[in-house]
Amino acid sequence: MRTKIDGVDFAVDEHIWGHRLHDAQLPHLVVLEFLGVLGSNLDNPLGALVTDRVRYLPQRQIRLRSLLFNNPYVEAVRDRTISDDEKWKQWNELFARDSTKQGDEELDYLRNVFTSFDDFAKAIELLRSSSFEARSNKRWSSKFVFPFGPDAFYEDLNVDSKGMSNDRIFFARSGELLYLMLCRATRGKELGQKLVARLFDASAPMNRLVKALQGPKHTANESKDVGYLPYDTHPRFDRMCEDWLSILSRDMPVYDALEHLIANAGLNMLLYFLECSKIQVGDVEPVEMMCEIVSRERTKVRALSGDSYQANQALSVRAVRASVESVRLDEKWAVALASEDPRGECAKILGSRFQWPSADGSDEAEYANMQGDELIKILVEKAEGRHSKHFGKIHSAWSRSIGLSSRRLSRRMRYAPNDRLLKTIVISIVEDRMQFDEFLLETRKRYGLVIGDVEGARLVDEKKVDQVALTDNRNNLETRLVGLGLVRRLSDSCSFVENPFASKGDEQ
Repeated sequence: MRTKIDGVDFAVDEHIWGHRLHDAQLPHLVVLEFLGVLGSNLDNPLGALVTDRVRYLPQRQIRLRSLLFNNPYVEAVRDRTISDDEKWKQWNELFARDSTKQGDEELDYLRNVFTSFDDFAKAIELLRSSSFEARSNKRWSSKFVFPFGPDAFYEDLNVDSKGMSNDRIFFARSGELLYLMLCRATRGKELGQKLVARLFDASAPMNRLVKALQGPKHTANESKDVGYLPYDTHPRFDRMCEDWLSILSRDMPVYDALEHLIANAGLNMLLYFLECSKIQVGDVEPVEMMCEIVSRERTKVRALSGDSYQANQALSVRAVRASVESVRLDEKWAVALASEDPRGECAKILGSRFQWPSADGSDEAEYANMQGDELIKILVEKAEGRHSKHFGKIHSAWSRSIGLSSRRLSRRMRYAPNDRLLKTIVISIVEDRMQFDEFLLETRKRYGLVIGDVEGARLVDEKKVDQVALTDNRNNLETRLVGLGLVRRLSDSCSFVENPFASKGDEQ
C-alpha cells in the first residue's frame, strides 16, 4: 500500500517524483520556499529523519510586501514640494485607501524608524531594486524581496477581500521537497548549520532594513506539513548537498553565493526529475545532455543538442505511462484476473496503487463494469492529461530558467548553457584549479553535460556526430571560459580552469 496523497484525484506523478514539483515554481522560488521551511526548523536545520514529521510555520510579512509592491504612491509623494510632515500625512492617506486591512494597517511606527520621508522612500527603492521579478505582472503578493535574512522570508499568498490563502501556484511545495532532499543527504546536518550561520543573521544590515519596514514578524495562523518525497535516499540528494557545501565554502559574499545555490539547485533538481523518469521507464543509462557551446558559426553539434533536448523532454510522459502500465507485472494483477470478480479486484489494485478509482465509491457507477485493461487505459489517459499541465513542463521551464537551454540562433530549443550557469558549474566543481579536460569529464560525471569528444565518444562511435565537431565544441567552451576569466592557458595543449573564489574565507 503506497502513501496516500491528499488533495489529488489520483496519484501517479507524485509516486515518481514527489508531491509536488511545478513548472511555475522556478528555481529561485523553490529556494525561497525552502528557506521558509528552514527558518521554521532552526533548532534542527536539515536534521529531520526520514521517519520524522516535518512541519513549518510560514511567515507572511504583509506589511513588508505591501510597502514594497502595493505602494505606487511613495515616489509621487516624495517628489512633492511640501513639508516632511505633510508628505507622511498624504502618503498615509493614499496607502490606507488601498491597503488590505489584513496586517498592513497601523504604520505609524515608520516615522519612528526613518528620520524623514525621503529616507523611507529611498529604503523602498533600494529593496525594490534588489527584489525578484519586481517588474513582472505578477500580483503584488507573489513578489519577493531578495532573501537578505530571516525577516525577508515569506510565503506566496493570494490576498483578496475574502482574506489570505496560499493557492500553491508559485510556492507549490517544490521548496518543501528540496528541504526533504537535503535532510536525506548524508551531510545534510552539516549543510543546515552552514546555511543558518550564513543566511539567518538577523543583525545583517540589509535584514535590519527589511525588519525596519516590516516591524514585528507576521506569521501564518497555523503550521503546515511539508510535502511527500518518495525516496529515503537518492544519489542526487548527496550530489546537491556536496555542491552547496562547496559553494558556501568559496570566498565570496553570501548574497553572491545565493545566486549560485539557486542555479545549482535548479540543475540538480532537473537532473533528479530526469533520473527518476529514466528509472521508471527501465533505462539504466545516466542522463545525458548534449550541449552546444554557441559560437559565431553554426556548428554540427546544434542539431544533436536539439535532439538530446527533445529526447529528455519526452522522458517524463513516458515515465507516467510506464508507471501505470507496470501494474500488469504485479503478481497480484494476475491473481485478480483469475479471481471470481476480476473487474472488482483489478479496480482494488489500481485504487491501492494510484488512489483511482476512488475508494469512497464515487467512481463506482462509471467504472464498475470495466475490465482491468480498460481501467488501465483510462488511467493512462487521465494521468498523461494531468501531467501535461505542469509536471510535463518542468524540463522546459526549469532548463530555460537556469540558463541551460536556449532557442538563440535556432528555431528549436536545445541545450546551450549561458555564461551564468557555466560560472556556477565552475564554482561548484573547482576547488582551486583543475585541468580543463578533467573539468569536462567531471562535468559529464556530475551533471550529464556532454561537450567534448572524450565525453561524447559514444555518440562518435554511433556515427551521430564526428569527432572534429565535438573537438570544435570543446574549443569553443575553452574560449568562452577564457573570456570569462575562468580558464588560463599555459600552452596550446595545457589549460586550467580556475575558480576566482577558490580561497576559503571565514564563515560570515
